[in-house]
Amino acid sequence: MERAKQEALEYIGQRSDLLFDMSDRLWDHPEVGFTEHYAARLFSETLEKEGFTVEQGVGDIPTSVVGTFGSGGPVIGFLGEFDALPGLSQEAGLAEKKPLVKEGPGHGCGHNLLGTGAFAAALGLKHYLEANHRPGTVKFFACPAEEGGSGKGFMARAGVFNGLDAAFCWHPGTVNSAATESTMANYQVCYHFYGTSSHAAMSPELGRSALDALELMNNGVQYLREHIPTNTRVHYAITNAGGNAPGIVQAYAEGLYLMRAPQLPQVKELYERVNRIAQGAAMMTDTRVEIEFIKACSNTVLNTELLKLMQKNMEQLPPVQYDEDDLAFARALQATNPVGHSYFDTLAADVTDPAEKARLEADKNSPIHGVVMPYPPERQGFVSSDVGDVSWVCPLAQINGTTMPADTAMHTWQMVSVGKSPMAKKGMLFAGQVMAACGIDCLEDPDILRRAKEEKDRRTGGRSYDPPIPPEVMPRIPKENA
Repeated sequence: MERAKQEALEYIGQRSDLLFDMSDRLWDHPEVGFTEHYAARLFSETLEKEGFTVEQGVGDIPTSVVGTFGSGGPVIGFLGEFDALPGLSQEAGLAEKKPLVKEGPGHGCGHNLLGTGAFAAALGLKHYLEANHRPGTVKFFACPAEEGGSGKGFMARAGVFNGLDAAFCWHPGTVNSAATESTMANYQVCYHFYGTSSHAAMSPELGRSALDALELMNNGVQYLREHIPTNTRVHYAITNAGGNAPGIVQAYAEGLYLMRAPQLPQVKELYERVNRIAQGAAMMTDTRVEIEFIKACSNTVLNTELLKLMQKNMEQLPPVQYDEDDLAFARALQATNPVGHSYFDTLAADVTDPAEKARLEADKNSPIHGVVMPYPPERQGFVSSDVGDVSWVCPLAQINGTTMPADTAMHTWQMVSVGKSPMAKKGMLFAGQVMAACGIDCLEDPDILRRAKEEKDRRTGGRSYDPPIPPEVMPRIPKENA
């Protein structure tokens, strides 16, 4: 089994030309959530060429893609993302901010690498099934709109992930580590206020200001912050202030809110309180408010059984080797970073074993953290991801993979700049091999999946997945891309 497993992982390396080209093409064609038509075509065509059966447009999303190979159980899934971020266009390989397209999108979260790395894992597991004539099914999910759209949430609501025995995923980052932080559940909601326009000087008494209502709502939420749990979050943006003419009473205004909490019931309670503030603001201003529920995602259900499996395979694989060109580019990009949070230091602070501490100390000042971090303790994170919805459907685990210089922040031009570099692609291949190795282990040892399912049931209290997105809410696909 070990030799066959090694051959499957080597096969991923042998397909590096295909994988690097895919990642670069995604980087070259950045598309924001629900508009990823180029990416969806690329994955569909490549999956078909590689012998997968392809489904498109699942979960009411035109740009979603599912590739399936094999038959019977177990069924192992790999989750890929491919959406970019608005306003982060940047030339590749530069240590200075230089947009390719003014205010254009860019892969500031590394999803060109994320999607391709997950596809690499699917290729490796497919090769293992074929070479060893094994029963089992591998499924690759090209999931749109992780950034602000909760594409996987809509797919999970439609049952796309039903039938999986386990799912694996990864995220580009600054360290190689098991992802033991639980993400937060969230709701995204738009509040539309409707008033009456009027001349603000001649007949202000005839006007009813939607902007006044929105501002009162925002002020009310500020007062609310003192009376909500400290581990919850409420963010907002004024997305339409009613125009730029102060002499007109604004008849329309809107604000976009994002509410987070460690568990879905807490978000629901927060949502209801914010709704009452919005309704009160409308009453005070004699306006009307419409509440548009846009999307939601669940908190992540951690799975120690699968996370430790990923940790084991990270430690067993040969470490990534970086050359002087990789290190020099990393140092140049590091020089542009503001001094801030170090995820490496956060994880290293939990280590007490002297030998491990010495190993990490030797890597601490490297511009690229190539070591595998020790298995970290569980903690509550403050970001959200639609991966959480899949974790309620089946046992799931993910890793962070080193693809960028130490301490680089995500959602930045620096992350876009590094996205086509050899450094990033080496990390992408490593992550793909780790996930494929985990899939192979699950095929060969059914007890892993049994224990993983038992743990999921224990952590969820046996509750089945209850989609947080109401059935009447559809993906917010831009009209020009529908």
